[in-house]
Amino acid sequence: MKAAFIEQTGSPDVIRFDDLPEPKPGADQVVIRNHAVCVNPIDTYVRGGLVAGELPMPYILGCDAAGVVESVGANVTEFRTGDRVWCSNQGLLGRQGTFAEKIAVDAHWCYPIPNNVEFTTAAACALVGITAHLGLFQFAKLVANETLLVIGGTGGVGSMVVQMAKAAGATVITTAGSDEKCALATKLGADTVIHYRNQSIADAASQAAPDGVNVFWETRRSPDFDMAVQLLAPRGRMIVMAGRDARPEFPVGPFYVKECSLHGFVMFKASPDEMRVAADDINRWLSDGKLVANIDRVMPLSEAAAAHRIQQAATVEGTETLQGKIVLTVD
Repeated sequence: MKAAFIEQTGSPDVIRFDDLPEPKPGADQVVIRNHAVCVNPIDTYVRGGLVAGELPMPYILGCDAAGVVESVGANVTEFRTGDRVWCSNQGLLGRQGTFAEKIAVDAHWCYPIPNNVEFTTAAACALVGITAHLGLFQFAKLVANETLLVIGGTGGVGSMVVQMAKAAGATVITTAGSDEKCALATKLGADTVIHYRNQSIADAASQAAPDGVNVFWETRRSPDFDMAVQLLAPRGRMIVMAGRDARPEFPVGPFYVKECSLHGFVMFKASPDEMRVAADDINRWLSDGKLVANIDRVMPLSEAAAAHRIQQAATVEGTETLQGKIVLTVD
């Protein structure tokens, strides 16, 4: 079978697209014939050696996939051959990734695809959707009629946060850096969109939520804690999910006087049960049209190296602009 893999960490140039042996299912696994996979920022960190951990070599890239079950292990009862499924949390913690024609995945990381949802949509919403759900509902405990501010509401995770918060009945404020992205954020459901190149985020958010925001979701690698604490309502909750090397100043006094809380998390440490709660909501919202995939471009799997260059340039180097996810098709 064809796969996009590496035999050593490094630049996107180390990615090979070549033949590897087809996988066989373990007792608790399913083998999926992939139709679509998705590129995530963490994929570039793992491939570049920035995320510590031993990788099986050759190492197949990728965390997300959507396809059809081709075979099942002896202990698997929840899936059958021919089922349409999506999965995430692959390519991490010693697991092989998803950028291949066929993959073997533990069944507890797999979820059915609703009949009216396309493979590309399922793949594009996988990791970012689970991340958004965990942050909003497991950690921030967002409820209806609260107000949320998410920085970067058209990014991979940000676009999911906007839509899920709206689906939960919250008022959503977000930021975007161009007229085009502001229009997209509004289309995704944001109640207030702040053009951060033309407006002060703090001033505009204070005007939109004079009593403060209940949840502040920071997507940037260098959090602005002074602004966040200023904008948080009493007992507000802040989510951080990026910035491994960031060491920003923190306003301890205003933070504890407001009785605020700060939550950091990484999606891939969630348990199968925690992820399944997220997946069930994602599937329901996808089927009902309350959640749509934010896809910037679709490319063939054979162009995985080019896709990694684009993702890295957008995420790390700031020399490329992405307005959503890169999806790779395996058909």
